[in-house]
Amino acid sequence: MAQKYKFGNKIWANKEGSTLAYNDENDNYKPLPFTFTRDSLGTRVNKNGLIEVMSNNVPRIDYSDTSKGVLLLEPQRTNSITYSNDFSKSIYGKINLTITANQGISPDGTQNANLLVPNAAVGNRYLTNSTGSNLKINTVFLKKKELRYVKIGNAQSNVLVDLENGTISADSVSTNNFNIENYGNGWYRVSCYNTLDVNLQIQIFIGIDGSGSNIATNGTDGVYIYGFEIQNGSYATSYIPTSGSSVTRSAEVCNNSGNSEVFNDSEGVLFADISALANDGTNRMISLTNGVDTTSNATLYFIPTANQIRYIYEVSSAQQCSIIANVNVLLSNKCSAVYKLNRFELWVNGFKIGETSVSTLPSGLDRLSFDSFNGGDDMYAKTKEIAYYDTILTDAELEVLTSYETLTELVTELNLNTL
Repeated sequence: MAQKYKFGNKIWANKEGSTLAYNDENDNYKPLPFTFTRDSLGTRVNKNGLIEVMSNNVPRIDYSDTSKGVLLLEPQRTNSITYSNDFSKSIYGKINLTITANQGISPDGTQNANLLVPNAAVGNRYLTNSTGSNLKINTVFLKKKELRYVKIGNAQSNVLVDLENGTISADSVSTNNFNIENYGNGWYRVSCYNTLDVNLQIQIFIGIDGSGSNIATNGTDGVYIYGFEIQNGSYATSYIPTSGSSVTRSAEVCNNSGNSEVFNDSEGVLFADISALANDGTNRMISLTNGVDTTSNATLYFIPTANQIRYIYEVSSAQQCSIIANVNVLLSNKCSAVYKLNRFELWVNGFKIGETSVSTLPSGLDRLSFDSFNGGDDMYAKTKEIAYYDTILTDAELEVLTSYETLTELVTELNLNTL
């Protein structure tokens, strides 16, 4: 297989303002950098599994989901909580409990985790915050010390969190949606999404049993807590630390990698191993264009319809090809978009999804971008790998390219159940 372009797949080269793709044809490396911008700090999970702050305009290779790393691209978000890890401040209500700072190692690897301890008497014991209005996403990191269970929610709905097994119970009603993520070393990040356009107070109850009922405690046992965040949006993004004011992480833009020596007008295969951040009803695209006639392009993208990936091919605004795959876009999917005169195909996870015959091709394809052919619809996603082949591949080669190397990788990446 004549691979002309590589990006990712465990090989990452980043610096301020760019991240590197490369062409190793004939053992001659030719750097092909993406231009990258993010006009703010941002955090990632590094190879050691710790939350790390990255400088302005430095791409984030995140290892929270895989040891191979992914390029993490996120939209602009603001943490409206002014003290994300200082629970002594008056913005937090402490009802029948105490919080002591610097009692444990937090997800960032330092001893700045707080200890949340309920009073011994049976009754409601909880931490609360109601910062801002019409804010949708509340997230917090929690870890079991002696106490195993917490309950998170508000007057509309709540959920029981098991900090030993990393599980949550079903939502009590539909006005809130909850999620839990494993951050390693016993830490879990729990998020609550408010579906109502009102200011809903978030509450974290402790001193409860596995049914969510209040129980007597000894006044010393507790739960570790770290990193409170309140965002607007439909899904939680990476942690944004604050200390005295709200903080905004800027949107990330990554585009214009490659040249005319790499990309072929007459035939080729564009490959992406990628997962979406959310089913959020927006277009998020990876496009191959000539940078002049933006209406001629080969584009792979997540479309507004939930759990669908689409491949389109356009020449001078005329759509030549449109093939859609139904997948779980939140999982990592291996996709190949194939183009050649009278042969246009989409392959996903080892299978040919669709094909069509087209007799028109564009000219001058010379750049790849994590956005649309006209500069919008940024690809907010987790990208493990991008590759390009300047000649057509056989069905057998395409099957191998889009398949998983081992059964374990297949089960892990597609979140399958084994019997």
